[in-house]
Amino acid sequence: QVQLVESGGGLVQAGGSLRLSCAASGRTFNIYTMGWFRQAPGKEREFVAAIGWRGDSTYYADSVKGRFTISRDNARNTVSLQMNSLKPEDTAVYYCARNQRPYYIDSRGGGFGSWGQGTQVTVSS
Repeated sequence: QVQLVESGGGLVQAGGSLRLSCAASGRTFNIYTMGWFRQAPGKEREFVAAIGWRGDSTYYADSVKGRFTISRDNARNTVSLQMNSLKPEDTAVYYCARNQRPYYIDSRGGGFGSWGQGTQVTVSS
């Protein structure tokens, strides 16, 4: 069972930036698509971004396109989310996730089955 540990959340003013990181355990990190999801109070968890196992395919929710960038370092078993031009509506708990199937990516963020504990991001207006 993979363990995912997020870090980097916090409080930031609208227009600011934050960088989230996720460290994954295990030796098979480089064959799985990784992703970020978020859940705001009273709302369902939603897809934010995904990156393929080689790092050459990325997908984003429309709400974050052009502002967020997902990246990965397979040598260090880490995936990151750079968040720029943050808005109050980006406030949520952000979760790192691993896809259930190796060598698989879904542009709509489907197929994820392992989750981190989450990190809070709060954007003040």
